[in-house]
Amino acid sequence: MNEFSDVSQTYINEQYELVSNNVKRLRLSKNQTQEYVALSMGFTTATFYTNAESCKREKHFNLEHLIKISKILNVDLKEFFQEIN
Repeated sequence: MNEFSDVSQTYINEQYELVSNNVKRLRLSKNQTQEYVALSMGFTTATFYTNAESCKREKHFNLEHLIKISKILNVDLKEFFQEIN
């Protein structure tokens, strides 16, 4: 049952950064502010959103957040997980 023992914390952090960078890139491409997206998601301030988008204070987007962001920005959910070269 050690199937996932080779998944390092470094790899997990890289995936968080990939998602956060894509969220930011897509948000900027739609000319939306962090505050607009955060308030549209139901947050009362942009603090959590800002920290999650920049991977600060160990804050990260979860699946529910990403679903809401995809609807707000009108993008396909899978775009958050694509590596851009």
